[in-house]
Amino acid sequence: MIVTINTLPIPRVDDSERIEIDPLGQANDGIIHVNARFGYMETPDVRHALSLLEPTKTEGSIAIDDASYFLSKIELTKGEAPTMPAWRTNLFIATSKLSADAAESFCLPRDQTLIVGSRIEV
Repeated sequence: MIVTINTLPIPRVDDSERIEIDPLGQANDGIIHVNARFGYMETPDVRHALSLLEPTKTEGSIAIDDASYFLSKIELTKGEAPTMPAWRTNLFIATSKLSADAAESFCLPRDQTLIVGSRIEV
């Protein structure tokens, strides 16, 4: 299951409107794409959103408590090319490190969450 979190420009989203499922073209291949919608005033609780899925639309029931969650993270580093003034590059990199922990932000259990990262030079 691939889950995309969408934050909408409204304060809250009703649970009846929270989930959209895309089977990605092939039925019964075990892969689906889920769009989970949240309002800007809500904390994106991925596990709650997944609990709203109907087993008939997801090719079976989902063991949310036993699932493994994978998140991506981008780390910014200072590159050799002078793309912007040094002070601005340093400030940009410093502020990117102030972001909240992704697992916590999405209400995911830390012992079931793997974070995969990549580095980008700025």
